[in-house]
Amino acid sequence: MRSEGEKANRLLGEKSPYLRQHAYNPVDWYPWGDEALNRSVELDRPIFLSIGYSSCHWCHVMERESFEDQEVACYINDNFVPIKVDREERPDLDATYMAAAQLLHGGGGWPLTLVLTPQRRPFFAATYLPKRAKGGMLGLLDLLPTITRYWKERRDEIEETSGKVLEVLREQQGSTAGGDLGEEVLISAFHSLLDKYDEAHGGFGLAPKFPTPHRLTFLLRYWQRSGDERARDMAVDTLEAMRQGGIFDQLAFGFHRYSTDQRWMLPHFEKMLYDQALLALAYVEAWQATGRDALALTARQTLDYVLGTLTSAQGGFCSAEDADSEGEEGKYYLWTVAEVKDAVGAENAGIAQELFGLELLGNVGSGARGELEGKNVLHLRSLDAMSEPRFEEMRDRLLKARQDRGRPLMDDKVMSDWNGLMIAALARTGWALREQRYVEAARRAADMILTSMRTEEGALLHMDGARGVPGFLDDHAFMAWGLLELFQADQDPRWLRASMELMDAMLDRFWDDEEGGFFQTDTSSRDVLHRHKEVYDGALPSGNSVALMVLLILYRITEDEELIRRAERLIAAFSGSIFRSPENFAHFLCALDMKLGPFYSVVISGHYDGADTTSFIDALSPEYLPNKIVMIVDPGERGDRIRDLSPVVREYGMLKGKAAAHACTQTGCLQGTNDPRTLIDLLHAVR
Repeated sequence: MRSEGEKANRLLGEKSPYLRQHAYNPVDWYPWGDEALNRSVELDRPIFLSIGYSSCHWCHVMERESFEDQEVACYINDNFVPIKVDREERPDLDATYMAAAQLLHGGGGWPLTLVLTPQRRPFFAATYLPKRAKGGMLGLLDLLPTITRYWKERRDEIEETSGKVLEVLREQQGSTAGGDLGEEVLISAFHSLLDKYDEAHGGFGLAPKFPTPHRLTFLLRYWQRSGDERARDMAVDTLEAMRQGGIFDQLAFGFHRYSTDQRWMLPHFEKMLYDQALLALAYVEAWQATGRDALALTARQTLDYVLGTLTSAQGGFCSAEDADSEGEEGKYYLWTVAEVKDAVGAENAGIAQELFGLELLGNVGSGARGELEGKNVLHLRSLDAMSEPRFEEMRDRLLKARQDRGRPLMDDKVMSDWNGLMIAALARTGWALREQRYVEAARRAADMILTSMRTEEGALLHMDGARGVPGFLDDHAFMAWGLLELFQADQDPRWLRASMELMDAMLDRFWDDEEGGFFQTDTSSRDVLHRHKEVYDGALPSGNSVALMVLLILYRITEDEELIRRAERLIAAFSGSIFRSPENFAHFLCALDMKLGPFYSVVISGHYDGADTTSFIDALSPEYLPNKIVMIVDPGERGDRIRDLSPVVREYGMLKGKAAAHACTQTGCLQGTNDPRTLIDLLHAVR
C-alpha cells in the first residue's frame, strides 16, 4: 500500500508498464529523453542509467532493496541524473549499453546498471547490485561514493575510459566481410551443435538451459538437406524433453523463459511472447518433419495460451507475464503435495502426483534460502501421460485451484517486432494444421499493427501508444516476415503488398550503403551513442537474419533483381563473423539454406474456395517444405491483384478446366499437374 501523500516521479505518465512500476520510487527517475540528457549537461553530473524490463525477477529485487530505499535514493538524486529505461521499449539503447557493459564489466544481464558522462558515454557498468556489500558482491552504496569521487577528482581518467569504450564499440561495428557463404558453413554449424548437444536431456550445454528454437529449426533444415538423422533427432528430442519438463506450464500451457537446471525442470518463470511464437514455429515444423502428434498438440497449446492470456482487446499481443507473484518468483506455479491433495481430493491425490511427477519433499531442491523446500514444479514423466484416462480431469482441477492464487503481473505493451513473430507463428501453424482460428487471430493482429502503429510515411512505430518511439529494424523485418506467412495462409494480396512496403522502408531507413547490412536504428536517430548493427541470433533472431529471409522470399515472388543483390551484400557484410562461429547465427543459416536451395515457388491456378484447389493445400500443408512460397491465382479479381504483384504467376492457368499446380525451383520448373499427390512427388524428387 502506498502511504497517503506519496509523490510520483516523472515515470507515472509513461506507456511502459516497467517504467510505471518505478513511478513511486523515491529515486527521482527520468525517462530517457532530452530533458534528462540536458539536465545532466546543465548540472555537470553523470547519468545513473538503469535498464530492465517488467518481468525481470532481479529487477524487482533491486527495486525493493535499493530504489525504494530513501538512503539510496537521496544519494543518487544528489549526485547523479537517474534515468530508467525499459529494454523492450528501447532495444537500441539496451544493445549499445549491453555491449559497453561487456567491455567494462566482462558480462551482462538485467538489471543493467551503468554510469555515463553527460555525453552519454559509459565508464562504469554492473548488473544487479545489493544496497550494501554481501556474498562477495559490492553494494550500491559502497560503489557510488567512489564513482562520485572519481568524477570530481579524476575526470580525465573517466573521459579517457569512456572514449576508449566508444572507440571499441565503433570498431566492433565495422565490416566483418569475408566473402560468400556456402554449404560448408552449414556443415560446420551442425558439427558445433553436435559437440554441444546434451544427449541425456536434450538442448545444448549445461545449466542454465535456453530453448534457442532457431537452432532447432536449423537442425531440421540440415537434416532435410543432408539426410543426417542425428540433426532431426537432436531437434525433436529437445522439443519433446521441453514439453515434458517444468519449463512448460502443464496446466495453462505456454513456455517459461528458460530452465535454471540441465533437465528442463525448474524454470525461470516469466513467460515471453517471443518464446511462444518461436517455439510454436519449431514445434509445427518438427511435426511436419516427423508426423508426431504430440508436437502438433504442443504448437496448438502454446498458441492457445497466447490467444487466451496475452491477447489485447484490440487484437494485438501483449509482451509477457511476470516471473513473480505476491513478491515471490514462481509462487503461482509451484505446489506442495498437500496443496495438490486439497485441489483434487484425497482419493485422487496419488493419481495427480504420478501424472505430474510430484514428490513429498519437493522435486526442485530447497533453493538458496530454503524457500523451495517441499515445493514441486509440475512436469510429465513421459508424453504418454497426456493420454492417460484421467489426465485432463486432474489438469482441470489443478488449473481451477491455481486460478484462486494471485496472478503474475502482465506486461501489456504491444510491440511491432514481437507481434510480427506471433503473426508468423499463428499463420504458419494455422496453415499447416488447417486451423482457421489461428489465421484469423493473425489477421486481426496484422490489421491492428498496420492501422494504429504505422506512420504516414509507411514506417512502423515500435510500441502502441508511444508515438515518440519510431520502429527499429526488428519491427519492420519481423512484421514483414509475419505478413508473408499470413499471405501464404490466406492468400490476401494486401499482406504481400504491405510486406513489400515494409521492405522498401527498411532499405530506405536502415540500410548501410557503405558496408551492407541493416542498422538497428533508422537514419533519423539522434539520441543513441552510435548506430548499431546486429546479426547474432540470441533469444530472438536478429533483424538482419530475418531481413535476409524476407529479401529472399520477396525476390522469388517479385523477381526484383535489386532484392537479391541486397541479400548477397547482406551475407557478405557479416560472413566473417558467421564463418568463425556459425552455430551462433542459426536463423541466418536458415535463410542461407533457403538461398542455397532448393526453394520452391508453387503456383496453384484455380478458384480460391474450390474443392480441387483446396485439395492441393491439404496435400502441401503437412509436408516439411520450409523453403517455399505458395500462391493461389484465382481467375477473378483476387488473382488479378496477385498477378499485379508477382510476374511468377502470370503465365500459369488451369488445366482441362480444373485447378492445376506448377512448381519451380531456382534452376527450373516442374511439370504442371492436376493431381496433388503428383505435385508432392515432384517436389520430393528435387530435394
